[in-house]
Amino acid sequence: MNNLASLLTESASAGGGRIAVRQDETALTYGQLDDASARFATLLQSEGVRPGDRVALVMPNVTCFPIAYYGILRAGAVVVPMNPLLKAREIEFTLRDSGARVVVASPLFADEAAVAAAATGARCLATEATASDILTRAAAPMSGIVERAADDTAVILYTSGTTGTPKGAELTHRNLMTNAATTLGTLIRVGPDDVLFGGLPLFHAFGQTCALNTAVAAGATLTLLPRFDPAKALEILHRDGVTVFLGVPTMYTALLNAGIPDGHDFSRLHLAVSGGASLPVEVLHGFEREFGVTVLEGYGLSETSPVAVFNPPDRPRKPGSIGLPVRGVELRLVTEEGTTAGPGEVGEIAIRGENVMKGYWNRPGATAEAFRDGWFHSGDLARVDEDGYCFIVDRKKDLIIRGGYNVYPREIEEVLYGHPAVAEAAVIGVPHRTHGEEVAAVVTLRGGERATADQLRDYVRQRVAAYKYPRIITFTDRLPKGATGKILKREIVLGHRPIDG
Repeated sequence: MNNLASLLTESASAGGGRIAVRQDETALTYGQLDDASARFATLLQSEGVRPGDRVALVMPNVTCFPIAYYGILRAGAVVVPMNPLLKAREIEFTLRDSGARVVVASPLFADEAAVAAAATGARCLATEATASDILTRAAAPMSGIVERAADDTAVILYTSGTTGTPKGAELTHRNLMTNAATTLGTLIRVGPDDVLFGGLPLFHAFGQTCALNTAVAAGATLTLLPRFDPAKALEILHRDGVTVFLGVPTMYTALLNAGIPDGHDFSRLHLAVSGGASLPVEVLHGFEREFGVTVLEGYGLSETSPVAVFNPPDRPRKPGSIGLPVRGVELRLVTEEGTTAGPGEVGEIAIRGENVMKGYWNRPGATAEAFRDGWFHSGDLARVDEDGYCFIVDRKKDLIIRGGYNVYPREIEEVLYGHPAVAEAAVIGVPHRTHGEEVAAVVTLRGGERATADQLRDYVRQRVAAYKYPRIITFTDRLPKGATGKILKREIVLGHRPIDG
C-alpha cells in the first residue's frame, strides 16, 4: 500500500487499544483514531472531494489534526497544511495557488479561514474542538484506503525564500513514508512503549514526519501541545512520561530558562532531537546537564520531507554538527565554481535521494532553478570535516527564522510598501537571545509624510500572522544601494541592539 495513511491502519491493526494521541485529558487509541479518520474521509467524500483534490488544513496541535490529516489521505486527497495563525489574505493566497476546494479549520481559527474560503469559492468546514463528535458521527467510516501511486503527491507544504510568493513543495507518499521509516529505523528508534513530545507544529515538515508519522508508524504515543509554553511543556514531560523530546533551539532555550519545578521526574526521557535552526553549543550542553539526556541535531528542509542529515545515535556525536547524510540520501557541497567542496571548504548544500520533493506545485521555473543536474540546491552554506560530518556556516538566502517559524522579508516589505507614508523598506533578521532571530524593518518615509514606529508596527500586525510583524522598526533618510539600485541589506546597520524580550 503506497498511501501514507497506511501507517495508521497498520498500527491500528497491530494494536488498536494502545494510545495513539493525547492532549491533556483527551486520549485516542489507535482503533479510535483509525475509525475517526475513516469517518472524516466519508465526510470529505460527501463534500465532493475526490482523489487528487487538495484539502487545506488550518489547525494547531489538537487531536482533530491527525484525524483530519489521515482522513484526507485515506480519501486519496492531498493535504495542504497551514499555520493557524495566518490571516485571511495569507490563507486566500494558498487556497488560490493550490486550488483547494475544501478548507478544514479549528473553531478558534475558522473566521479567517471562512473569509479566505468565501473569496476563493472553497468550502470551509469548522471542526469540533475535540474529536468526540467525529467519533460518534452517524456517517459510516469509509471502507479501506484509496490506493495511490508512490509518486502521487500526498502533502503540499508552502515554503519560500525571499524572492517571491510562497511555493508549494510537493511531497509524495514515497517521500514521506520512506523519511518516516528512516527516522524510525535508524535515527530515533522508538517503539510502542515510547511517548513522543508533540510540541512541534504539525503543519510543518519537522513535526509531521519526526513526531506524527514516526510515532504512528511505531505504534507509539504522541502527546500534543497546541502552543508551546515552557511551563506546560515541562508538565507534559513529567505527567506523560515522555521518552523522546523533539524541538527547535528556541524551545531548548526556553526550557533551560524556565527552571524545573520540584517533584518533576524526567527519568523516562532518553533522547532529545533538535532541528529547524542551529542549536548553540552552550544550550546543547546546558540541556544535557539539566535533563540528563543526549541531544542529537539534524538538518532538513520542507523540500526534503524534511530529514536529510542527522547525528546517528550509533556514531560519535560532534556538537555543532548537523551530522551525516541519512539512509537513502546523498549530499554534496557545491562551490561557486560548480565543483564539489573538499574537507573544510565552504559550499552550498545540494541533496538528492528518496526524500526530495517532486517539485514546486505549478512552478516549473522555480523547480528547474532548484534542481540542477538532478540535485536539489538548498541555498544553505556548509562545510564538512575529514570524517564527513557537516557543519552549517550561513544561509545563502535572507530567510529569517523567528522562534522556529519562517519569515519571508519580501512579504513583510510588500505590506510596508502598502502604507501611504512609506517610501522604501528593508526587512532583515537580527540576533535575538530567545527567538534566535527577530524581525527588523528599516524604513524611509515619503516627503512630507509622518509615521511612528508604533503606527507602522500596528499596520503590519493587522495584515500578517503574529510571529511575522517587525518588533523593531527604525527610520533612515537613505537605504544603502548598489550600482543597479538594489538595496544592500548586508550594509544596513541598526541604530540599537534588539531587546531580549
